[in-house]
Amino acid sequence: MFKTIFFLFFFLTSITAKAHQPNVSTTMLVEKENNVWILQISASLTAFQQEIRTHYSETPYKTPDEFRQMVLEHIKKNLTIRFNKEQEITLSAGIVKLGHETKVIFEVFGVPTNINSVYVKNTAFKEIYKNQSALVLLKDGFNKEHFVLNKSNEHSLSLEVGKNEFVEIVGNKTTFSFSRILLAVMGILIVMSCGILILKKINKHLFSKI
Repeated sequence: MFKTIFFLFFFLTSITAKAHQPNVSTTMLVEKENNVWILQISASLTAFQQEIRTHYSETPYKTPDEFRQMVLEHIKKNLTIRFNKEQEITLSAGIVKLGHETKVIFEVFGVPTNINSVYVKNTAFKEIYKNQSALVLLKDGFNKEHFVLNKSNEHSLSLEVGKNEFVEIVGNKTTFSFSRILLAVMGILIVMSCGILILKKINKHLFSKI
C-alpha cells in the first residue's frame, strides 16, 4: 500500500508540473479494495474548455454546473474500456473537480476479477494539437507502469497481462516481420535472376567465339 501511495505521489507530482499545458492529460484506472475500480481523467481546465467549446458550440454553458455536466457527457462519449476483449465496463454518474488541473472521477463497474487483457481508448482531447495522455493502470500486486495515448496510436492501446504486469500488444509486429522477410526473399530472387542472366550472356558470348 505504501509503495502504491509513493508511486502515485511521485507520478502526480511530475504531472502537476505540466498541469497548465492543454496538450497533456492523464487517464488513470486504479483498483481499490474489494475489486472496486476508480477512473480519474486529469487535464488543464483550458483543455476541457477547448473541447467543450468545440463540441457544444450550439449550446454554450452558462454556469459551472452546466460546464461540469458537459464535461461528464464528453468523457463518456469519447471513452471506451474493455476487459478480456469483449467485456465492456459502465461508469457511475461521476464528479468534476474544477481547477487549473481539472479532474473527472468515476467509479467503474463490470471489471472482472480475473483480467487477461485491457483495451483503452480515450479521444476526449483529440482536437488539441499534439495532445498526449499518460495511461496509468494500478492493480494490487502488479508492477506500476504507464503508457501513452496519442495520435500515432489513435489514442488507444491494447494491453495483455504478463507476469504481474500489463504489457502493450503491438499489433503490427507480425506484419512488420513478415514484410521484412518477404522483401529479403524478393531481393534474393532478384539477385539470383540477375546472376542467371549474366551467366547466360557470358556463356553465349563464349560459345559464339568457338
